[in-house]
This record gives sequence, structure tokens and C-alpha cells, in this order.
Amino acid sequence: MVVLDEANIALHYKLFSVEELIDAIKRKRPETELVITGRYAPTELIDLADLVTEMKEVKHYYKKGVVARKGIEY
Repeated sequence: MVVLDEANIALHYKLFSVEELIDAIKRKRPETELVITGRYAPTELIDLADLVTEMKEVKHYYKKGVVARKGIEY
């Protein structure tokens, strides 16, 4: 399994192109499970994916004033 954590955010900030990521996806070994995370997934990636999940915040501690914690959020 390979996890490209927050790769969609990296795409959003144009750190690499959708075409480059799609090329990498197409070159992976068939037995390799690939997980790509992050907001703003482009349509091209959604169309190519076997599984797409959208998460929705229900409750978050930052609403109680908890700021980002070193080693956790940054």
C-alpha cells in the first residue's frame, strides 16, 4: 500500500500537475493499493478512482479554542 497523503492539496497548490499524478497512477504495479488523500480532488482523479470518500466535519476541538498542536497538525 502506498499513501499519498494530502496529494490533492499539493495538486491544488500546483506543486505538480494532475497529468503527472495520473501518469504515476497508471505506472503503479497492479498489486499495489494506492490511497490519495486531501481536499479539492480534481474531476480527472475522481473519474479514475475505484473508491472516493468525502468526509464531513461533525465535531472538532478547534471550535473550543484548541489551536494546532506541534507534532499533530503541524
